[in-house]
Amino acid sequence: MTVEINNQTIEVADDCKTLSQLLEKEGFTGVGQAVAVNNRVVPRNRWSEFRLEDGAKIIVIRAVCGG
Repeated sequence: MTVEINNQTIEVADDCKTLSQLLEKEGFTGVGQAVAVNNRVVPRNRWSEFRLEDGAKIIVIRAVCGG
């Protein structure tokens, strides 16, 4: 399956089925992140159950302190 994360197309392994698994595999770990799939925000408590689909467009936003 192929998905797009922050405008970069990547191949997803067959064993990677959920948004949570993908984010961990791609190094998006920790707090202060928001994720949208196909322009819809996915609440953090749903990441582990949110099933990935071929062609999904995923945006990951990280909060940064400072000014």
